[in-house]
Amino acid sequence: MRTRHFPAPDLTVSRYCLGTMYFGTTVPRDTAYAILDRYADAGGNLLDTANCYAFWADGGTGAESERLIGRWLADRGMAGTMGVATKVGAAPARPDEPYHGGNREGLSAKRIVEQFEQSRERLGLDVIDLYYAHADDRAVPLEETVEAFGGLVRDGAVRALGASNHAVWRLERARALAAAAGLPGYQAIQQRHTYLYPRPLTVPVPESIQLAAGDELLDYAAVEQLPVFAYSPLSNGCFTRDDRRPPAAPVDYDHPGSAARRAALRREAQALGVTANQLALAWLASGPAPVVPVLGVSSVPQLDELLAAADLELDPEVRQRLSAS
Repeated sequence: MRTRHFPAPDLTVSRYCLGTMYFGTTVPRDTAYAILDRYADAGGNLLDTANCYAFWADGGTGAESERLIGRWLADRGMAGTMGVATKVGAAPARPDEPYHGGNREGLSAKRIVEQFEQSRERLGLDVIDLYYAHADDRAVPLEETVEAFGGLVRDGAVRALGASNHAVWRLERARALAAAAGLPGYQAIQQRHTYLYPRPLTVPVPESIQLAAGDELLDYAAVEQLPVFAYSPLSNGCFTRDDRRPPAAPVDYDHPGSAARRAALRREAQALGVTANQLALAWLASGPAPVVPVLGVSSVPQLDELLAAADLELDPEVRQRLSAS
């Protein structure tokens, strides 16, 4: 699989990142190991997890994904070879209450450092390649959050920092504060991003559990050459399966405009002799912003379908037709 080097975060990233949200919960150990082995064999080099995956699954606590990755890295001798990205900030603050935007652990300096050490222990790593602020926390001074994250890089415990589910102005403000303080800042963004366009949010941005990559963020990322890690890129399987509708919550893609774009995607995919999923990934990866899709799969055959798109290059006219649909 081809890779792309991002000089600012000093990361060389394969075209696709592998999401591991349900590894250790709904995706059992043997299946997860087979997926991880196949991804590594294909040249993939970055795994995506978090300190809260997947607390909402039946029997989940939030530690399962990191623990399984740590065991796989040790069993396969891949620690230090396979890159790992993990996150802090979105785990429930009060696990006995319903989860919502106001029930998150947040990004205080104490919480960041405490959770980082726990993640590093579960993963069995001395250094984390990419560490994200999983969701913005406006209750904590941004300077405190920036300093805590920057300190982890300064101390050699983290190679690069990223933000996820952040408004563009908050991302830019955090980066500016870090630069002014002479600290490492966010050098990647992970946002929900797919071929479909979402409806406007119905809850205030600070309280939203997920944020989509809009035109402003993609423009910012293109100018800054900031890698955009696109999660949920295949919209709940609706591109290839008629029994699946576009996701409706927490980011709502289930509207009439999505039907038209889904039809256009399928039409172009059929003409090219590829699957609609493969074409959606190629579309994401071919724009002016440097987008790295995060693949979420539950079987090796699913992964094989998506890996087959890694070398698919879109003709500019095909991309234009898809974008205009």
